[in-house]
Amino acid sequence: MERVEKFLKDAEVYYLATVEGDQPRVRPFGTINNFRGKLYIQTGKVKNVSKQLHENPKAEICAFKNGEWLRVECELVEDDSSEARQSMLDAYPSLKKMYSADDGNTEVFYLQNAIATFSSFTHEPEVVKF
Repeated sequence: MERVEKFLKDAEVYYLATVEGDQPRVRPFGTINNFRGKLYIQTGKVKNVSKQLHENPKAEICAFKNGEWLRVECELVEDDSSEARQSMLDAYPSLKKMYSADDGNTEVFYLQNAIATFSSFTHEPEVVKF
């Protein structure tokens, strides 16, 4: 899990895919935070991505850096605790301009049943589950 976290942080931007009805939806994200041994992402409840994840928590994350890419299949589970939201905001202080832990909009999800695959044209895929 730590390797996945480091890759996503080093990449700075990853792409999160969700499903809306029968249509895939992909958007750039930049938050990844290890809180109490789980990897978390952050969004706002008013965004379509939030609505999509509440309807179908299955998601995929994809990032690329230095000739290697990472794909993570997972379920994203909301953690409605103020502590989890505050931990994310502390990890990404720039978010505090738009969000606060108890504003009713800030939302964090942790990765569950994750299967991470590290791939490259120069090595065989490596799979990590957490």
